[in-house]
Amino acid sequence: MNKEIIVVSGRRKTAVAKIKIQKGSGVILYNGSPYELLNMFHKLAIEEPVEIYKKVAGDFKFDLDIKTSGGGKESQVEASRLGIARALMKFDGSDDLKKAFLDYDRNLLVADTRRKEACKPGDSKARAKRQSSKR
Repeated sequence: MNKEIIVVSGRRKTAVAKIKIQKGSGVILYNGSPYELLNMFHKLAIEEPVEIYKKVAGDFKFDLDIKTSGGGKESQVEASRLGIARALMKFDGSDDLKKAFLDYDRNLLVADTRRKEACKPGDSKARAKRQSSKR
């Protein structure tokens, strides 16, 4: 039995999510446990690309295994969201699905490349130097 497994990654800040997608029964595992155990907002964020896929293509017959590392919890969830959408695009590849993802939220398919600004020399913060009193 030949099961096609596609591995896609999503990144946000320093968080990386690797998503393994294959034909299956619709099981989504997040770091080895069911994603339903996450808090409500994280659960909804991970469901977003899946719900859009269901509206456009019908049945969701894929198993997703999500592994995250680096960054914080929010960034890991956002990286997972990006990876899931990319994985579904790779598996399906229809223009309707791509248009639906982009219409809903561009960050489902395009990575947010913003990073923390570096600290300036001789200062402890990223922006303008602190004021100093002359007298």
